[in-house]
This record gives sequence, C-alpha cells and structure tokens, in this order.
Amino acid sequence: MTDAELLLLGLIAEMPRHGYELEQMIEQRGMREWTQIGFSSIYFVLGKLEKALFVAAETPAGSKAKKAFSITPAGRKALVAQATEALSCFRPAYSSALLGMVHWPVLSREAALAALEDRADTVSREIGRLERVRFERQPLPDFIEALFDFSAGQLEAEKTWVAKTLDYMKTKP
Repeated sequence: MTDAELLLLGLIAEMPRHGYELEQMIEQRGMREWTQIGFSSIYFVLGKLEKALFVAAETPAGSKAKKAFSITPAGRKALVAQATEALSCFRPAYSSALLGMVHWPVLSREAALAALEDRADTVSREIGRLERVRFERQPLPDFIEALFDFSAGQLEAEKTWVAKTLDYMKTKP
C-alpha cells in the first residue's frame, strides 16, 4: 500500500467522506507538511482503494451528490496492518544533502561552503514556516501535534548537522 493510499484510507476510516472532504481534511490538518499527495491524485487513489475493495463508494439515490467513500472490513484490516507496520518499522529517507556531500570534491571550496550556508538558511526558514503552519492550524489533535514534532525534530537535527559540517569544513584547507 502506498503512503497516499494509507493516508486516505485512514481518513475514510474516521468517517465516510467524499474526495473534496478528504482534501479539506488534508489541508486542515497540515498533512502536506509530512506526506506527498496532490489534490488531483485523491480521486485516482480512491479508485485504487475501491478496486482493492478497501473502500466502497455510495451515491445517494436520485441525487447528484458526490460519491461518499466508506471503509470496508477488508480495508480496516489492511489499515490496521499497514499503520502498525508504519509505526514499528524504520524506513530510511535519503536527503539530497548526502548526494551533495559525496560530490564535494567536484566543487570549489567556496562554492561548496556557500551551498552549505544556503542550506543552513533554508533549513532555518523552513523551521519558522513549519511553526507558523502549526500555529495557524491550532488546536490540533495530539497525534497531529506529534507529526509536527517529528518534522521539527528532523529539521533541528539537520540544522545542527549543517552547522557542525560547516564549522568542520571551514577548518580544512
């Protein structure tokens, strides 16, 4: 199951929703801060979930209302299994900084140091932006606060790494 499928399945498990309501929940909870799903992908992913029999679509009889998707028993079982696995298993994420560092020798010393300084500035701005997004969406459920904490922790760790790496690399000839 893809991350987008797991995300939408979880939102549908809370209550039946149509595509636009899913988009609203993603926006309201700031979910695009920690997962990638575009508005245009929602209906495609819903179609995949429906084909897998994880959700069922219902359109009110005699109505032009939008399809409302609800989770099926098979969908709930898959959601529980996938959510448990996502929480318990580590899956590494690779930063573009690693690719930049491995190619340090092809850069001039000045260009490489300037790039790291730019990264430090970008990370600092991103920390501020994330906190503003978090503040604008208050109050948030505890589990959503934890998601923002996770992202903030990663950014703080990167900020520390960039600062240490800059200090170290500046001392090298």
